[in-house]
Amino acid sequence: MLLCSGLQHLERNFLRGRWEAPGRWELCVSRGCSGVSMSFIQVDKDSDFPLQNLPYGVFSTKDEPRHRIGVAIGDQILDLSVIKHLFNGPALAKHQHVFDQPTLNAFMGLGRPAWSEARALLQKLLSAGEPTLRDNTELRRRAFVPQAAATMHLPAHIGDYTDFYSSRQHATNVGIMFRGKENALMPNWLHLPVGYHGRASSVVVSGTPIRRPVGQMKPDNDKPPVFGACKRLDIELEMAFFVGPGNQFGEPIAISRAQEHIFGMVLMNDWSARDIQKWEYVPLGPFLSKSLGTTISPWVVTMDALMPFVLPNPVQDPKPLPYLQDKEPYTFDIKLFVAIKGEGMSTPTTICRSNFKHMYWTMKQQLAHHSINGCNLRPGDLLASGTISGPEPESFGSMLELSWNGTKEIPLGSGQSRKFLQDGDEVILTGYCQGNGFRVGFGQCSGKILPALSNP
Repeated sequence: MLLCSGLQHLERNFLRGRWEAPGRWELCVSRGCSGVSMSFIQVDKDSDFPLQNLPYGVFSTKDEPRHRIGVAIGDQILDLSVIKHLFNGPALAKHQHVFDQPTLNAFMGLGRPAWSEARALLQKLLSAGEPTLRDNTELRRRAFVPQAAATMHLPAHIGDYTDFYSSRQHATNVGIMFRGKENALMPNWLHLPVGYHGRASSVVVSGTPIRRPVGQMKPDNDKPPVFGACKRLDIELEMAFFVGPGNQFGEPIAISRAQEHIFGMVLMNDWSARDIQKWEYVPLGPFLSKSLGTTISPWVVTMDALMPFVLPNPVQDPKPLPYLQDKEPYTFDIKLFVAIKGEGMSTPTTICRSNFKHMYWTMKQQLAHHSINGCNLRPGDLLASGTISGPEPESFGSMLELSWNGTKEIPLGSGQSRKFLQDGDEVILTGYCQGNGFRVGFGQCSGKILPALSNP
């Protein structure tokens, strides 16, 4: 990674794939680049938040409870409301107020020119050779907050949340369990990104406890349904992206422009009550089994930070209809992990190692399909991948698959094992892209299971 003056270097817009006008600064990032410019903020080599990342989040502190926008660098947060006056480029000079907002929605809505300009300035300000922040003791005192002293909040007001079902391996595994190998995939699955509208109000930030739900179940097919606490509480390893600029009602987003509407990504755990889901999902799909809670990581990693880790898209056969066809790579090498820390366990045990590259449908295809009927998306809308499962058993992204519908134990060590989650279990999702001497990571996406209410 090299820090280059804009007078010497034309900015490369990875997402458009073409050269653009000179900018004042750009941090040139390459997977194979051995020279890594340093920040004046100390960053551990295994940190998720080096200068190559700079994700956005919303935080507060005990001394200042106001929700405000920050950027993660090492173990610190740069408070953008304190330095908003420094965003004086052509795209942001008249929009500095977006960094005074309690959510990222307004900034997300400005679009890619503003995002790129902000990233370039932040990389300049945080670099070791730039004195603006480095040498201004008073400004640094006001602008930086230790992450350990901050409380993180949802990064955006999520108006709508859509959950897709875009991992072929996951869909195949679930289909085999319930329909057999011959009918594993439904007839539409290879032709369109299957999805459903989720419940935005129960999307919560990492660290929020999750209450074991109660509801109707039918454990015995020959007997009437029963009511009680869920016995098959599960996780779903997912990722999700936030929509930037939306589209007008009735006007689809073409796949060729879809990347201009994708702001960045988070980790997601879409908690699932499998026994409630089995009884309720016919014919309209999951309902109470999913709206019990959906956890996301607090830091939004921008697509600019992820583009150095882009991979060719999977071969899709049959070829999708023209509105879903896209030759530009938009699949990403993001290593993903799920760990469980049960009560009495000193350390979490990793139960899943997967990768976002296993997805069959891309985010651009999901966005284009979502809007093809004229559905109007808005800044801050959240679109999720669906469970991410790879080809190997250890890469299966749900306990339903890892235990193969409860027929085998998932070992946790120290004599403990699980088929599904127990009360007191803490589930921790992590993920990162590995560069040459650095990683671009997402932090944690965690939640602990609380017992069901005894008298709901």
